[in-house]
Amino acid sequence: MSTPAEADPKPLHKNELLKADSNFLRGHILQDLQDTSTGTISEDSAQLTKFHGVYPQDDRDLRSQRRKEGKEKAFIFMARVRVPGGVCTPKQWLVLDTLADSHGNGTLKITNRQAFQFHGVIKSRLRETIREVNRALLDTLAACGDVVRNVMCNPNPHLSGLHAETLDIVRAVGGHLSPRTRAYHELWIDDTLVGGGDPAEDAEPIYGKTYLPRKFKIVFAIPPSNDVDVYAHDLGFIAIADEDGKLAGFDITVGGGMGMSHNQIETYPRLAEVLGFCRPDQVVEVAEKIVTVQRDFGDRTDRKHARFKYTVADRGLVWIRNEVEKRLGWSLGTPRRFEFTDTGDRYGWTEGPNGDSHFTLFIENGRVKDATKVALRKIAEVHTGDFRLTPNQHLMIAGISPAKRPEIEALLKGHGLDSANRASGLRLNSMACVALPTCGLALAESERYLPELVTLLDEEVEAAGLRDDAIVIRMTGCPNGCGRPFLAEIGFVGRSPGKYNMYLGAAFNGSRLNTLYKPSLTTAEIIPLTRGLLRRYAQERLAGERFGDFSIRVGLVMPTGGPADFHSEQAGTAGA
Repeated sequence: MSTPAEADPKPLHKNELLKADSNFLRGHILQDLQDTSTGTISEDSAQLTKFHGVYPQDDRDLRSQRRKEGKEKAFIFMARVRVPGGVCTPKQWLVLDTLADSHGNGTLKITNRQAFQFHGVIKSRLRETIREVNRALLDTLAACGDVVRNVMCNPNPHLSGLHAETLDIVRAVGGHLSPRTRAYHELWIDDTLVGGGDPAEDAEPIYGKTYLPRKFKIVFAIPPSNDVDVYAHDLGFIAIADEDGKLAGFDITVGGGMGMSHNQIETYPRLAEVLGFCRPDQVVEVAEKIVTVQRDFGDRTDRKHARFKYTVADRGLVWIRNEVEKRLGWSLGTPRRFEFTDTGDRYGWTEGPNGDSHFTLFIENGRVKDATKVALRKIAEVHTGDFRLTPNQHLMIAGISPAKRPEIEALLKGHGLDSANRASGLRLNSMACVALPTCGLALAESERYLPELVTLLDEEVEAAGLRDDAIVIRMTGCPNGCGRPFLAEIGFVGRSPGKYNMYLGAAFNGSRLNTLYKPSLTTAEIIPLTRGLLRRYAQERLAGERFGDFSIRVGLVMPTGGPADFHSEQAGTAGA
């Protein structure tokens, strides 16, 4: 397998050399895990453990005090658990719930990519944590790193008869594109730690020794719901039904991505484009060939330019399609028509087609804790269906049998969770990344601040008659885009402690990026400014007009024209 990077005179990024010399992701992880002189691992091992689903972190709230005391940072680890399509069993939930208490910080985090995260795991408990996850028939492999991450899918079984078939394909794609290295089992699962490995057993037929240039995200959307934000990802498959409502195949999207860096115009969020169409039986092959295109042509010298979105942008959609079809040996079909209406979840009770029912529970920013955690543990002990993580960080208790519904209803009501869907439309459509105190990249608060901000805005929402209006508001602590803020009708992106860039104008259905409206707003400035915008929206909107569309119509921002709209302080001043 040859890659352009091998012939490119530009030097490879150091991570490429690290991967190549890592013995298929082993590196010196074993030695670092056994080193009791520190609570963390080396920088090189930190890059490799990402492939194993593990990030070293520290509690940034404690940095100053520990520095004064002459102690090393309060090192901890985050472990991310893959959940293909977001579906897990009640038994698996109970295992994760227990581990959150015994090995984590007592909370369980549902991510907006349908995975679980344990926070606050110390090094001495890390291996045991992953072994217990494995015993529950889940894993952390490829939950991070330069590989295909957890594959996402619309979780709502009641929305479409296409869901079950699509979920099977999601699992097939995820399994096919998983790394083959034995390092994961050697380091985390087997009874005896080893550091070697048989090269013959570790051959990576898809990835090779250096895997991908950067992470690669795949999602499956089932119209009319775009809850997975299909345009935000490297590769997307949009389910298309035939005239009889059967699954005809999938439209294919390529080249989406959210991350950027402040003041670096060469970095930018990008929407995916529709590449073509394929039948259900062709999806796994199509996914593999598209991944190999990125493997061979992605930038391995500049990691800020290494995502698939830049490969697509630089080479163009026509070139990408030609290269994919050359590798397939056949032509993709013509894209079919589809329509998305929204990106949100449907909270509360819905009835299933076979007498069962589903309850979608609002979990603010995906943080399962306190009464919610207790209630879900009790529900898992009696539930005979499954749990489905939503791409908006919430939870569907799915497949509730008629016999179990009264008991589950009583548990929800007894813990005050039956009224979560009566929160304001603004809160129900809010989302934040973790940010401080654990994320090392965070420039500002996010998960800890957005709920407070929404509470302060809810007074204006009530007064303006917007309580039940769905307005998508998202916040991240940095511009890497983990909370997909650039697809929010109101987006806040951390710039420095207590300061945020404010973006407006994304489409409610996730088909249009937003634009910078005001840079470097303080928390004190955000509240009156946003209240005024909401008041104006209530007074001047057209019938059925969404907030993002309103922002553009009245000239608050111009429609996104390109990368400059995410960096220029002049981009969002049209109607300011």
